[in-house]
Amino acid sequence: MNKICGIDEAGRGALAGPLVVAACVLHSEISGLNDSKKLSAKRRKELFHEIALNSQFLIAYFSNRQIDEFGLSECLRRALNLFKSHFVNYELLYDGNVNYGTGIKTMIKADGKVAEVSAASILAKVSRDELMSAWSKIYPDYGYASHKGYGTKAHLEAIRNLGECELTRKSFIVKAFQPTLF
Repeated sequence: MNKICGIDEAGRGALAGPLVVAACVLHSEISGLNDSKKLSAKRRKELFHEIALNSQFLIAYFSNRQIDEFGLSECLRRALNLFKSHFVNYELLYDGNVNYGTGIKTMIKADGKVAEVSAASILAKVSRDELMSAWSKIYPDYGYASHKGYGTKAHLEAIRNLGECELTRKSFIVKAFQPTLF
C-alpha cells in the first residue's frame, strides 16, 4: 500500500472569503493531531508549524469570485485533481463522502481518525483563518478576524448594515435575508 496523502478543506460553508483545500503527506509522527475544529486556535498554530516542518503539503485557494463563477463542487473537484496529479505515488484520502468524480477515496470524519487528514485539516484552517484575519484589517467593520466569514449573527448584521463587500460570496443565498411565507 502507498503512503497516505490526507486532504481536507476549510471555508466551505462561509459567506465570505476563500475556500482553502490542503493535501498533506507526513514524514514523521506528530502527536496531538485531530480535527482542526476540535483544537484551540493556539494549538492549531503550534501544530501548523510542526506539520510544515515534517511533511510534504500543497494548499489550494479558491477566491469567493471563483466560488461564485465555478461553484463549490467544481472548485473542490479542481483541487482534488490537482492533488491527484501532484501526489502521484500516494493513496489519497479525502474527508467526507463525495469525491466529485475524481476516484479519490473518501472517509466520513477522516479528519479526526487519520493523522494525514487531520494535518490537512489544520493546514487548511490555519491558512484560511490567517487570511481572513488579514482581510479584517482591510474591512474592519465586517469582523472577519472573529467570525472568519461564516454566517454568525455578527457577520449577518454587518452585511445588513454595510451591504456586501469584495469578499462576499454573491452566489450564496442567506436564508435569514429571504422573505418568509408568513
